[in-house]
Amino acid sequence: MARTTGSHSDITGPRIREVALRLFAAEGYAAVSMRKIAAEVGVQAGALYNYTPDKQSLLFDLMHGHMEDLLAARAQAGTEGTPTDRLEAFTRFHISYHEERPHEIFIAYMELRNLTPENFAVIEGLRGQYEDELSAILRAGVEAGEFTLIDPRVATRAIISMLNGVTTWYRREGRLSLTEVESIYWDMVRKAVGA
Repeated sequence: MARTTGSHSDITGPRIREVALRLFAAEGYAAVSMRKIAAEVGVQAGALYNYTPDKQSLLFDLMHGHMEDLLAARAQAGTEGTPTDRLEAFTRFHISYHEERPHEIFIAYMELRNLTPENFAVIEGLRGQYEDELSAILRAGVEAGEFTLIDPRVATRAIISMLNGVTTWYRREGRLSLTEVESIYWDMVRKAVGA
């Protein structure tokens, strides 16, 4: 099929990912067809297959890219100080990083069920790497006597679930700044771990 006039691969590829991300987050992966993505991008449906083999690959690429970017950003953020210092830094990082990426975090958690088993295993492995850092902080805090937790792994999942929720309600034009929200959530996380 012919390419729509004015479309260029260096523009169209990122545009396809941008539109798919928005549509998957708004309507759900199962409800969005390749034809709908193509219409929003402004190309014929067949042209999408020049950029992705299928819808499953597109979903996987979006999730994989998000997790790789998250892990890279977290690695650059550093992990110094006491377990309490590190937990505060992790809390603030998670909120600030994801506040700018609400669609990515929504898809990364809500659309896991739509991945093939092979793709699920890859994404789950990357998520595990991120969660492992938080679990290590919590275990170190328990060992140092800074935290009182029965099960750091369960606490890891509870904390991440709580932090993920910020993207569903926070608005920059609201009454609280992001820094204020980070401080409120840090206070709740600190109390949750018994610090």
